[in-house]
Amino acid sequence: MASGDLERGAKNRGNNSNFPSFYVETAEKQWTSWLIPMFVVANIAVFIVVMYVNDCPKRNFGSERSCVAKFLGRFSFQPLKENPLFGPSSATLEKMGALEWNRVVHGDQGWRLITCMWLHAGVIHVLANMLSLVFIGIRLEQQFGFVRVGLIYLVSGFGGSILSSLFIQRNISVGASGALFGLLGAMLSELLTNWTIYSNKIAALLTLVVIIAINLAVGILPHVDNFAHIGGFFTGFLLGFVLLLRPQFGWVESRQFIADARVKSKHKAYQYMFLMAAAVLIIAGFTLGLVMLFKGENGNDHCSWCHYLSCVPTSKWNCENR
Repeated sequence: MASGDLERGAKNRGNNSNFPSFYVETAEKQWTSWLIPMFVVANIAVFIVVMYVNDCPKRNFGSERSCVAKFLGRFSFQPLKENPLFGPSSATLEKMGALEWNRVVHGDQGWRLITCMWLHAGVIHVLANMLSLVFIGIRLEQQFGFVRVGLIYLVSGFGGSILSSLFIQRNISVGASGALFGLLGAMLSELLTNWTIYSNKIAALLTLVVIIAINLAVGILPHVDNFAHIGGFFTGFLLGFVLLLRPQFGWVESRQFIADARVKSKHKAYQYMFLMAAAVLIIAGFTLGLVMLFKGENGNDHCSWCHYLSCVPTSKWNCENR
């Protein structure tokens, strides 16, 4: 997943990033990032556990198919024809908590909507997602703190799982991509709701839109769950209006002067309007999605063209298994 760094805080603390700075410096506090690195460690640790449970040599013993990187022992990978991402089998992923519609709806295993966020299909998958998480998440956590960024990450991943379950019901789904797209969506809404404090608004907006468009475009390839991306993105986009408000420019400094503090308000009226509208949409969206999911409805029955959002058939591949 491509990623970009669109912000630069007031206190740089030795950060020599080469990314452009669009944000007008203020006296806001900059946090120390620790939650995002913990998420990275947790995802990698879970992948190692999954590979241990997978135990390819034992499960493929006596088979014509051979495991990849046999020198790794029980941590060796499934045959590339089965999993080209250098990872475990689908059966192991399903056993460990992958998102599977039938088990969620008819097997009372709603917890899979959360556990699937911590599973990855292979080394390539987990490395791509974790690199993106580092580039996107650390800077957001430095700017807004672990509570808000952690909530956006987890709730966006959950939202992505709901949308994925509604539209993809014949395959399993795993990965942190929904949560990562939630962080991208939050970056976009943060830019919009804090529009007045950016020094180069159009450049910041275009940069972020291009990054998001590229990532969503990748999702139309086969075997990529773009519904998780889309669900996570819109969840994070709405949460950004609620959780990532910044005081208008000069408010922090004005608190030191009583006279100015009475004149300048902390937030603008449009920020509160965005917040209230986003909060209503989040509640309504999650309620509708969960009701439809646990009633066993198929989202494709209500949208005949939506399947193209996740896979566009070409002469090189088909999307019949979607």
